[in-house]
Amino acid sequence: MNDWAAVVGFALTLPDTYMDPFYGTPCPKVNKKAFVSPGGEAGSFHVMSPHGEKAILLQTDPDTFWQTPHYANWPGLLVRYGSADPQRVCDVIRRAWWDRASKAQRLAFGDRP
Repeated sequence: MNDWAAVVGFALTLPDTYMDPFYGTPCPKVNKKAFVSPGGEAGSFHVMSPHGEKAILLQTDPDTFWQTPHYANWPGLLVRYGSADPQRVCDVIRRAWWDRASKAQRLAFGDRP
C-alpha cells in the first residue's frame, strides 16, 4: 500500500464494498460503515481496529502502525504507506471490513481474517 489509491483499490476488492462520504471524504464502506479513511496525517491512512488489536499492532510494528493523540481513545490507528509487510496491512484492512460487515456478509465471507 504505497498511497491512498492503492488502499482504496484493495478495499474495493472486498465483498459489497462501495465508496461513500465519511466526514465529507469518499471512503470505502461496507454495511454503511467506513473501515478505512485517508486520515489526517501525511504519508498515512486510517484503519478501524479494536482496541486490543490496535495495542498489539502499535507495539509489534511501530514503523507501520502508529497514532496521534487524536486517535488515542478511538478504535482505529494510522498506517504508514509503503510498509515492509504489505500482507499484514491487507489483513488488518480485511479484519476492519469483517468487523463492519453484516452477519450475512460475514457468513458469506467466512471466518474473521
